[in-house]
Amino acid sequence: MRAVVQRVSSAKVIVAREVVGQIERGLLVLLGVAADDTDADLVWLAEKVAGLRLFEDTAGKMNLSLGEVGGGVLVVSQFTLYGDCRKGKRPSFIQAAPPELAQRLYEQFVIELKGYEIPVQTGRFQAQMEVSLVNQGPVTLLLDSRKSF
Repeated sequence: MRAVVQRVSSAKVIVAREVVGQIERGLLVLLGVAADDTDADLVWLAEKVAGLRLFEDTAGKMNLSLGEVGGGVLVVSQFTLYGDCRKGKRPSFIQAAPPELAQRLYEQFVIELKGYEIPVQTGRFQAQMEVSLVNQGPVTLLLDSRKSF
């Protein structure tokens, strides 16, 4: 499971001219699910996202987590995180999970994240989405559950 995590001062997702998810201060998580991901991957990733200390303390150091600053998370499914561009010009998505598995793990990831008592908003799975954000910092991290040890 892969995630692009961005610290934001605001972020929102629009589907068919309707805002379906929106946060102020917090994290935008673009989430990709691989064909061989399991519940263990989503549990590890949710714990990692919930605990990341990406917000500045009074000394200006990134030392505070979402819970400590009262931030929210906007989770957006993004299968293109498993796009393989090593050959040719068109990405291959063979490593991405099929929609049924991806949706189940995506939804379970959201539930797991909510278990940390963090406000969570989402995009709409398999929809054509417009994602807008104000990246604060900028701070952007790449997380991969396969690189957890």
